Amino acid sequence: MPGLLLGEMFPNFEAETTNGKITFHDFLGESWGILFSHPRDYTPVCTTELGRAAKLSLEFSRRNVKMIALSINSLEDHHGWIKDILAYNTEGCGSAFPFPIIADCHRELAVDLGMLDPVEKDQLGMPLTARCVFIIGPDKRLKLSLLYPATTGRNFDEILRVIDSLQLTAQNRVATPADWQPGDRVMVPPTMPEEEAAAMFPAGVYTKDLPSGRRYLRYTPQPQGKHIHNHSASDTTIQGEEVVKGEDNEKEGGEEEDEKD
Repeated sequence: MPGLLLGEMFPNFEAETTNGKITFHDFLGESWGILFSHPRDYTPVCTTELGRAAKLSLEFSRRNVKMIALSINSLEDHHGWIKDILAYNTEGCGSAFPFPIIADCHRELAVDLGMLDPVEKDQLGMPLTARCVFIIGPDKRLKLSLLYPATTGRNFDEILRVIDSLQLTAQNRVATPADWQPGDRVMVPPTMPEEEAAAMFPAGVYTKDLPSGRRYLRYTPQPQGKHIHNHSASDTTIQGEEVVKGEDNEKEGGEEEDEKD
């Protein structure tokens, strides 16, 4: 069945979790949210994923993102599995687990949200849930979805990077290029006129000279604001891109030269 489309309102489902019964939109409140599913409890890849997610829970919290996981086992199984996850993270069994896990024993949510993997099946021949990632905005709309097979664990550092991009571009009329990291320069939309760009980005707009003569590769320093994190960046280079300062920089008329000075 077709899955959710970007921009659609995320279903306001009710579910039993390891932290009690929730209504999803109430659980999110005014925060961003991430819902990620797992094929089954007590499995190796899932244990490493939830362990990594738990270790990064403070990073998600700093970005105002509420975390919630889903697996097709019972609450009893979830509570037992959490002890193994904490042990994998070398934390004591008495430690609090930082986010709830939904018990979707009857696969109802997995079906409704298009999470089932038609290839990977359990010992009874029932399809398992794939490794889905849904990122939901404060407006309760789907902002991003990722789908991994059961054999491939997710990279939660990449998921944090994606959230940084989503939050940055939600607040500013910019886009993030390939391999962007927080603090790197960002791209000015090609539909924005040069005069508007110069006014909107006083730190400067730099255009890459291209053989086509088209002026669509335009960069500006990353705007700063709430929930924007600068982890690893230089101010003169873009990871995976050519340097666009100095002789390689094609000025956007006198306005850009004045701004740079």
